[in-house]
Amino acid sequence: MTSRCRSPRLRLLLPTVTLALALAAVTGCGSVPAPGSESAADRSSSAEPAPDRAELEARASAAQLVAEHVWVTEAAGYALARQSVGVLGDDGFGSSYTAPDGGMLQLSVERRPHAVADCTDGSAPAGGQEPLVTCERDGEQWYRATESGHAYAQEQGDLVITVSGERERVDRATLRSAARAAHRADDHELDRVLPPAGDGSGRQPVERGDLPPVGDGAPNNGVGASG
Repeated sequence: MTSRCRSPRLRLLLPTVTLALALAAVTGCGSVPAPGSESAADRSSSAEPAPDRAELEARASAAQLVAEHVWVTEAAGYALARQSVGVLGDDGFGSSYTAPDGGMLQLSVERRPHAVADCTDGSAPAGGQEPLVTCERDGEQWYRATESGHAYAQEQGDLVITVSGERERVDRATLRSAARAAHRADDHELDRVLPPAGDGSGRQPVERGDLPPVGDGAPNNGVGASG
């Protein structure tokens, strides 16, 4: 039976909240097959040698990620947008999966307070978020939906793993399948998800040519007293 809750405790990670990830997935290039597209048996029986764990840890650190917080998922017709992979908050993880028809799944892993995935306690929602029209338990996860988006959330220790999408683009069955398939990346999957070693693009400070060599670094606009 569906219960309704107008004021969720959890700030729902719908596409409008993770706009940076969405834009990266849509405007970037080079999606790759979803790391979880192989069965668990296929992954465990892979003939490929396991990647060096120390190297994986170094690549994760270079990307400001915690290797243990990197999760992957799978859904028919969806592929990981590699350029969407990035850190959320202090040590969280986020990525997007896209489909040729424009559908997008967003996966997020964040360190959150205990039981924050439960959306039924009547607390006020996060600022600017649509009120829930649906909040219900679905197996081991919580399903919640607004007018425009929906998501599944599960707890793993002090982490909350959320898979979300737009209701017009991603149906509930696909969302549920992706949420249930979500799992912590093994070493082979980490090797495929993490940026290559030495890839520091987007992580180094950009040198500004309009900053003075002394002072607080504010641009010198050369404006007189009259403005």
